[in-house]
Amino acid sequence: MTARPPYRVIQWATGAVGNEVLAATLDRPDLELVGVRVYSADKDGADAGTLIGRAPVGVTATTDVAAIIALDADCVIYTPRIVDLEDVCALLASGKNVVTTAFLFHPDRMPAADRDRLLGACRQGASSVHGSGINPGNLSGALPLALSGMCRTIERITLQERADWSVYDSTAITFDNMCFGRPVDEISPTATDFLAFNSGIFTEQVWLLADALHAGIDEVTATVEAVAAVEDHQIFDHLLRAGTTAGQRWNWAGRRDGRPLVEIETLWTVGNEYPSHWPTPQHGWTLTIEGDPSMRTHFISLASFSRTATMAEHVNAANIATGMQILNAVPAVCEAPPGFATTATLPLIRSARGFGN
Repeated sequence: MTARPPYRVIQWATGAVGNEVLAATLDRPDLELVGVRVYSADKDGADAGTLIGRAPVGVTATTDVAAIIALDADCVIYTPRIVDLEDVCALLASGKNVVTTAFLFHPDRMPAADRDRLLGACRQGASSVHGSGINPGNLSGALPLALSGMCRTIERITLQERADWSVYDSTAITFDNMCFGRPVDEISPTATDFLAFNSGIFTEQVWLLADALHAGIDEVTATVEAVAAVEDHQIFDHLLRAGTTAGQRWNWAGRRDGRPLVEIETLWTVGNEYPSHWPTPQHGWTLTIEGDPSMRTHFISLASFSRTATMAEHVNAANIATGMQILNAVPAVCEAPPGFATTATLPLIRSARGFGN
């Protein structure tokens, strides 16, 4: 059998996740990097290899969106912090498939106007689009669906994420986007565009599980409890002052007749002040399925369980996991029929390199 040519891919954005995807792309013989979209002038014109501390590879990064859209490529790996729907639609309409960590976790439950725009672009370009990651993504989508295969019936699904963001060095996300360090009364699911967007993608993820598993929910509620820091905390280049937001407990619950059936809860702190009235799961992600039978699994992502690693390496492990979930999906998405390819419709996504043989 003749091997197919490598999939031609574009990396869109080179932040913490994007750089890990870029490095993994260059290491895979089944993928060929043909373009890189960057946002800052100091990266414009740089070689893709140089951007990640490697030897030049002959692919030049650009801030020119039109130049990226004009490239001949099979798939765009779209990992920016903020989604531009116009750009995504242009990519899809140009015939490029898109995999993304940024949004689109359950298209059937996104705003109808946006969904129709994306579908129209997919039809025009005969392309597919897929959103995933770690949470939302694998741990709140693929993993519960996989474990549900061992259940006769399900009564409730709950995923809890507990994390302290003090060691996450992207203070722009922690303080600018997620609003840590702001007054507690300024934190709500609709307080800012980013908080509303972030709440929206978790809401979509709850709907994905509920729809896939026939929960028949009426609504998904979104709530957040913000708590204030007791002391000042220096977080990299940013001072989190006492009295400002140092904890956020978010809850997204899919309810039928008022009763929660599918629930995602995030217990996030900065400064490692953990409120005594909050639940105390282990750090990481804890998935509980109440049913017949009931089951629980705890997930944590680290650089290694057997070798010595720095805290920065351990923190970055989650970035790698997030990016690999969509990078490994590239072949399946490229071969999927035009339209939306979701966690519930794609085949099982596995490591393409595996043990490297």
